[in-house]
Amino acid sequence: MFSGAWKNHKNILCIRLDNMGDVLMSQPAMRALKQSAPDREITLLTSSAGASIAPFIPEVDDVIAFDVPWIKTSETNGEKQLLALAGELRSRQFDASVIFTVYSQNPLPAAMLCYLAGIKTVLGYCRENPYQLINQWIPDKEPLDYIVHEIERQLRLVEMVGAPACDTRLALEIPAESREKVSDKLAAISIQQGEPWLVLHAGVSEEKRRYPADSYIAACRSLIKQGYQIVLTGSGGERGYVDEIYRQLGDAATNVAGELSVADLIALIAAAPVLISNNTGPVHIAAAVGTPVVVLYAMTNPQHTPWRVLNRVLYFEVPPELRTKNRLLQSFPSASTPRASPRAIAAAVNELVKERINHASRNDCTDSLV
Repeated sequence: MFSGAWKNHKNILCIRLDNMGDVLMSQPAMRALKQSAPDREITLLTSSAGASIAPFIPEVDDVIAFDVPWIKTSETNGEKQLLALAGELRSRQFDASVIFTVYSQNPLPAAMLCYLAGIKTVLGYCRENPYQLINQWIPDKEPLDYIVHEIERQLRLVEMVGAPACDTRLALEIPAESREKVSDKLAAISIQQGEPWLVLHAGVSEEKRRYPADSYIAACRSLIKQGYQIVLTGSGGERGYVDEIYRQLGDAATNVAGELSVADLIALIAAAPVLISNNTGPVHIAAAVGTPVVVLYAMTNPQHTPWRVLNRVLYFEVPPELRTKNRLLQSFPSASTPRASPRAIAAAVNELVKERINHASRNDCTDSLV
């Protein structure tokens, strides 16, 4: 639709202002943009949380971290800093900008930022006509007409400017020193290759997406009886919540919440036989490094399930008082199954471990025939 002029756009600003997982789910679209024109540079404007994953995304050439007031974050910058950001963006002379949003977000504040920065070509979804703020406007039909996976949503957007995707994988670069550090850590807690163990990431940025701690504890106790060791992860701010779970699990659990850098967390998830997590950033890290994942999926936005990786999605309802007040966006199918429970979590873990072993065996047989 808009592809003609984009062939000459080399300096592209990609805007994704929310969390780590959202940035990761925009990676295939950014890859398509980068690969669709020679010598194209991608700069990512994102939150401080989103910026933490950017160094491991090879398609991103530069990162600007800024916490805007129209996205839910723990801290935001004020109006003076926002105007200064517009000035910085203007000085970089971007040829065009792409605004990546989930369907429940309003793109117009980011579009106004582009306007103040003098970026003339702006691509994005919007429900109402944005006129000059988004001059390459795609009417947003989600969730009223249909819902697609978040990755597919962003790929459809960049296809409009002549950037079809040849590779839709998630992929992260893992520093060798982080792999070595994690290997030493696992050896120190007596986890040996081939022994049953897993990573549990129980924390999440929004309360409404947090699966109950007592149910996590019951699931882990069942898995521990089967011989599993549990490695608990989380951010520094989640340490107290993770400690509550850790104290109930005894010697078969290790708590590293608040102790790992993002690089180390990526390496740990890559090493793990399986990950258990809420629907949050580590789920998408697992997809990027090929680790099977059991996701406890709060019935909020339905389009953030694991992408192209062995998985089990177990659903649970959000308490009524925490649900969105925008009834038009309450689009989650109420009959979604299977439902989450400690028994279902333990069964899903065992199923995925067996599937991974069978998958690896099939690949080994195929390799031996080549």
